[in-house]
Parts: sequence; structure tokens; C-alpha cells
Amino acid sequence: MRNKILVFICALLVVSSVRAQDHIYSQFYNAPNYLNPALTGQFEGDFRINMIYRSQWTSIPGPLNYYTLSADLKVDRLNGGLGLMVTKSSEGDAYLNKTNLSASYSYSVSFENSALYFGLQAGVTNRKIDADKLVFLDQLGAEGIIPGQATNASIAQFSNKMFFDAGAGINAVIGNFMMGVSGQHLNRPNETLTGVTSLLAPRYNAYASFLYSFNENFEDSPLLIPSVVLYRQEGISSFSAGMQYKYKSVNVGLWYRGDGRQNDAVVVSLIFDLFTSDSAGKTRFGLSHDATTSKLGYPSTAGTTEGALSYETTFPGSGEYQSNRSNATSGRRCYDFY
Repeated sequence: MRNKILVFICALLVVSSVRAQDHIYSQFYNAPNYLNPALTGQFEGDFRINMIYRSQWTSIPGPLNYYTLSADLKVDRLNGGLGLMVTKSSEGDAYLNKTNLSASYSYSVSFENSALYFGLQAGVTNRKIDADKLVFLDQLGAEGIIPGQATNASIAQFSNKMFFDAGAGINAVIGNFMMGVSGQHLNRPNETLTGVTSLLAPRYNAYASFLYSFNENFEDSPLLIPSVVLYRQEGISSFSAGMQYKYKSVNVGLWYRGDGRQNDAVVVSLIFDLFTSDSAGKTRFGLSHDATTSKLGYPSTAGTTEGALSYETTFPGSGEYQSNRSNATSGRRCYDFY
């Protein structure tokens, strides 16, 4: 009990003294709209739903859970797509929660062997703390928490904060190569819960992927897709590097994550795509596990697990247009890389 209380107190001190860092999904390819708003509506079908859940360091007291649910629609008249996304984080024993609701728009330009995508995102974020679940030093005794003990500590001035949040991104596909950059919290919103200004630093993402086919003349040829993703926020940088081996409806991946000085995790992923008989829809299941390689150690954290589920479908009557659109360009599309 004493160890759990000490961990809980340390978590409170960290949250109160360090500006927030966005969570990062190991399955970034199964959360495309979270990675870059320019990927909104960029898929083979007409309508798509993505869900992803991350449970970080499952054996440490005070859960760290993250969720993202997105839905996007390909809009041919806009030559792009429209999307909605909800992202929620719950850190600690439900004492700090953040929920973001945002809308995104993308526009694409296709060339003979390449494509360029632009994306904008805007929404609102709610950050709140449940003061009733906080435990302070004057509520602790030799045996742990003193039942019914009141505290003389100053409670946060604001337990609920709402603010506007904006992002943007660019994605490019040239032959078998894809790269993109995006930024979130570009307006640097004030997320304070104390009344003292606390600006949320922008999160910048940059990534690149290469698609290698073992047999370009064979439609169902096995694919090898090496990728690297870079993140930077509030002066802290990290990266994920690895590759996926994709054959038909099965995708296996191996990744390394770190910051260049310290190791973070080795990630193993497994993806399954299930297609309907008429190829008008696709359901994807994704599962990954991060084996912690940092000083925290795997036995202390039990690693991190993610689960993802997505569904995309084609509306009746749109198949002819999709065929004409595919014939208009011989280049790869961004969805070929994930």
C-alpha cells in the first residue's frame, strides 16, 4: 500500500509540474487521422471508421488509457475528404482526463505518378480533474490513507478547462515513396487548471515510408514497408523505426522506439484485413505490444498493449467512378503504405 501511495504522489507531482505531452500510438498507421489530418478521406472506399485503444504500462498503479474514434468520408466533389475524430486520455486513477472533439478536411491533387494531400483540423478540447479523487500528504497516516480525513491543501482553481485546438498537415506520395509532416495545437492553447498561464506546446510529426514489392508484375506480391516516424513536443523528441511485411490480408510488423539517447520499447504488431465477397468493404483488426526497454524495465511495467479496429465500405454506384479515378493516375496512393 505504501509503495502504491508513493507512486501516486509522484504522479501528482509530475502532472502538476510538467506540461502535458500528447500520447503516441505504436499503430500510427491504424490511426491515420490522428497522425495527420491530410490523410482524412484518403482510402479505397467511400466511408471509414477507425477505433484504437492504448493501455500503457499496465502493471503500474494508476492506469494510463488512451482512445481515439474517427469517421471520415471521401467527398469526390471536394477532391478530398471530411472527418470527425474524438480522442480521450485518462491518466492516473481517473483524476486527469482530456477529451478532444475535432473536424478535419483534406484536399488532394493527383499527378501521373504522384499525389499531394493537404489537411486542416479544428476542434475543442476539454481538460478536467476530479479533485475528490486526489490524495494529499495530510490525508496519509502510518497505515495509508486516513478514512474521512479532510485536507488543507489548495485545490486547483479550475477543475474544468475548455479550449480551441487547431492542426494542419501535408502528405506526399511519389512512386513507391511516401512522406508527410503535420502539427497539432498550432494555436498554442492555454490549458491551465490553476489560473497561471500554461500553453500547450505544438506536437510536430514527420514520417516517411517506402513500399518494396517482391514482384511488381504480380498484384498479390508480398510487400515490405520500412517506415520511420519522428515526434517533437515541448523540446522532447522521439522516433519509431521499423518495417511491416504484408502479404494479402496479413501484416506483421517489428518496430523500435527511442529518442536517440535512451531506449523506450520494441514493438511487435499483427494486422488482419477481412474483405467482403464483393470487395465493397474491409474490416481490419490490429494488435500490438510494446516491450519496455527503458530503465523502468519490462517486469515493472508489463509493457503496453494496443488494439485497433477499422471498417471501410463503398457506397452503391460509386464503383464506376472509383475505376475511372484509378485509371486517371498510375501512381501509388497513401493507403497502399498501411
